[in-house]
Amino acid sequence: MGTSWNTVVQDATDLRRRLHQRPELGWSETWTAAAIREELDRLGIAWRDCAGTGTVATLAAGATGRHVALRADIDAMPVHEATGATWTSQVDGMMHACGHDGHTATLLGTARWLGDHEDALPGPVTLLFQPAEEGGHGARGMIEDGALDGVDVVFGWHNWPAIPFGQAVCPDGTVMCGNGTFEILVEGVGGHASQPEATRDPVLAAAAITVAVQQVVSRRLPPQQPTVVAVTSIDAPSAATVTPASARLGGSIRIADEAARDEVGALIDEVAHHVAAGHGCRAQVVHQRRYGPTVNHPGPAAEMRAVLADELGDGWHAGSTPVPIMASEDFSYYLAEVPGAFALVGADDGQGHDASCHSPHYDFNDDLIAPVVRIYARLAGAPLPETEMRDRSTT
Repeated sequence: MGTSWNTVVQDATDLRRRLHQRPELGWSETWTAAAIREELDRLGIAWRDCAGTGTVATLAAGATGRHVALRADIDAMPVHEATGATWTSQVDGMMHACGHDGHTATLLGTARWLGDHEDALPGPVTLLFQPAEEGGHGARGMIEDGALDGVDVVFGWHNWPAIPFGQAVCPDGTVMCGNGTFEILVEGVGGHASQPEATRDPVLAAAAITVAVQQVVSRRLPPQQPTVVAVTSIDAPSAATVTPASARLGGSIRIADEAARDEVGALIDEVAHHVAAGHGCRAQVVHQRRYGPTVNHPGPAAEMRAVLADELGDGWHAGSTPVPIMASEDFSYYLAEVPGAFALVGADDGQGHDASCHSPHYDFNDDLIAPVVRIYARLAGAPLPETEMRDRSTT
């Protein structure tokens, strides 16, 4: 006799809140990995470590059907929590500000349900508990350590507070953008603030570069091309009466098409160099590539949309949500290797779950656990619980 459905959901919820209290940053998720592996051991599900703190679990390894992989990310962020929840982070300066605690608990709930119905699975199922999604390229590390070996199709999801609960998006093509960062060093001539003619002011040049770079999107790129260029920091420490010799800018780009990365980078270079020169200064620009766009494959995306419609009911599609979302995801690495799809599932239930990801006020909506476990179960070909099906009228 398997575990009751209500027990699966309640235990996953309790686990989510325990994980929330013990956040760990990317590539340092040792306690989190131990908790995941202890739960898999308790469920009798075979696993191996992958890319250090990552874990790959396998069910129905001998089944002959399609091999499905399901993914959760496990890392937290360097954010001071301000939710006031009873399960608030117990680690100063760290919190699960993006819901990876909920993703992990949901995949462990899925593991439990699939384990109870392993004999009914048509093909192997691989569960990917991935570290270091928040800028650490954890998916790449998992792939390099063989996480996708033998996998035919991969599915993932992310909670999204900007979408109403009971709705989701899963388009063909790009669902989330690629990203990158840039740093601009502006070098001038420092001196006394009372003698501007004897200096070449890098602060003024940096301010002008800030304004000009953020006009690249509106004046140098076609409006049909989703792109963000944002200067996010200016650093020019100095005394009140001293013009410094240098200033430093930092920023971020978002691109929907990987082919646009070089074009955007070249425009930032051009603007920075010419504006700096116009102020008698020099600019050096360094670009750092981060994640590529997350691009769904049409077949798996259609399959995931059908499952979302079956689970969430009429009105499931968040048609007013613009896609691609300008945020980024390293699930892009998986989709570059094997066919698959990624969905954004709404979290805003009107009860305080509208704080954006990465906010100190963010908290994962635990009511997502039950429907997403069922969504993952459907994608894996497992039987569904006969009780506790969601009332369609509430979604």
